[in-house]
Amino acid sequence: MSVPEVIPIQYLPDYRTRTIGRCEGGQFYASVVAAFPEGWSGDDWQAVKRWHAVLHRFDEAGRHLDSRIRSTGTTADGEKQAVAAAQLLLEEWLDALPGRHYQDIAIAPFEVRFEGALFGLVLEEDADEEDEDEEDGGVWMELYPDGLAFSFPWNGCYDT
Repeated sequence: MSVPEVIPIQYLPDYRTRTIGRCEGGQFYASVVAAFPEGWSGDDWQAVKRWHAVLHRFDEAGRHLDSRIRSTGTTADGEKQAVAAAQLLLEEWLDALPGRHYQDIAIAPFEVRFEGALFGLVLEEDADEEDEDEEDGGVWMELYPDGLAFSFPWNGCYDT
C-alpha cells in the first residue's frame, strides 16, 4: 500500500480538527492535548500526564517548519486549570497568525519531541497484517499525541 507524501486532514469545526487551516506562509495544526513521556509506565499517571498548547506550522507544500509547544500543568496539579491555561495560550498563538483561516490542510510526516513526549505525524504499520491485497495494507499515519489515525482512502477523515 502506498502512503501519500502529504496526508490530507479534514477541517471539522465542531470536533478535534477545529483549529487547523492556512495562514500567510503556509498551514497550521493547533491543539490542546495531554501527553506522557515515551516509554513511561507506572501508577502515578496523574503526576506525569502533562497538558500542552501545541501549534505546528507547515509550508504551502505541507513540510514541517516549526512547532510551538508549552506545558501548562499536570492532571495532578489540576486538569481543569491546565486545560484552561493551554486553551488561552493557544488562542493567543492563533490570533497572532497573520491571515489565519480555518480549512482542510495536507501535511507531510514529521516528528518533534518535547519533555520526552512524541508530537508529530508518524507512519504506523500493523506487523500482524498478512493480507497485502487489502486496500489499507495495514498502514496508517498517526498524529501524536492527539491520537488521530489517517488511512486509506487518504481523504482527510480520521479515526480516534
